Amino acid sequence: MGRTAQRWFLAFCLLGGLSLPSQYVRAAAPVWAVRGAHGTVYLAGSVHLLPAQDAALPGAFDRAYRDCAILVMELDLGKLDPQQLALWMQQHGTLGADTTLRAVLGEPRYTRLAAAASGLGAPMSLLDTQAPWVIGVELAELEYTRLGYDPEQGVDEQLLRRAQADGKPTAGLETVDEELGGLERLPRADQLKILDQTLSELQDSQADMLVVLSAWRHGDTARLATLLSKEYREFPALYRPLVTDRNQHWLPQIERFLKDDRNTLVVVGALHLVGDGGLLELLRQAGYQPLQLD
Repeated sequence: MGRTAQRWFLAFCLLGGLSLPSQYVRAAAPVWAVRGAHGTVYLAGSVHLLPAQDAALPGAFDRAYRDCAILVMELDLGKLDPQQLALWMQQHGTLGADTTLRAVLGEPRYTRLAAAASGLGAPMSLLDTQAPWVIGVELAELEYTRLGYDPEQGVDEQLLRRAQADGKPTAGLETVDEELGGLERLPRADQLKILDQTLSELQDSQADMLVVLSAWRHGDTARLATLLSKEYREFPALYRPLVTDRNQHWLPQIERFLKDDRNTLVVVGALHLVGDGGLLELLRQAGYQPLQLD
């Protein structure tokens, strides 16, 4: 499983099966400036996959990047060790030696998975040893890749390449275990629900992502919050560890950045910014006034 797919899934696995009107009237961007005592934190919402033919970032990303001294992402992708990630997945993303995927899923769900995997060119021999949440990630990645979404054109990857070319330092808000552990620690019933949701929504992936991308490009927090609130009501056990808890963990770090003399660009999945418990709300509660850029 590619690292970009993991990050995308954490940000957008909550969005499947939703449809909203596509008329947007705002001309804002998914980037906010938060002024501290000395420096500024630019808080930017990321989409971890973008269409290869429509990957240009809104101009506010460029302005924020040029005005910052360091790029901070959920994970420091510039220092991510592929071997470390592979080892973590081997230890935490696979079934036990005495457990089979067929037994975990049951025959009807296993048959349904096999049909979907075949349509996406994924051999079941590669999936049979993996935990249900990992399979959900992989199927989503394969479907979006098939639709023309390029992991290398995601917001994080674009900004990382630019920072590396400019010699600009990078940092992360959390470790691999903190980012992916929330999925691993989900009860098996919730992991199966993730897989079922993925299987049910594969055919709607294109329409759903177009809704998300339109809201994201226009910085439409109301639309994104609506998407998020519906999923919170339907799947709170997933929302808390993947969104709320991580936001609470990130907030003190962002507040430390606000005390620095240098400006910081913090890039996180767009759904971490909006709604109840979103970073924008948490910062306002802490006395800051995020200003949305256009």
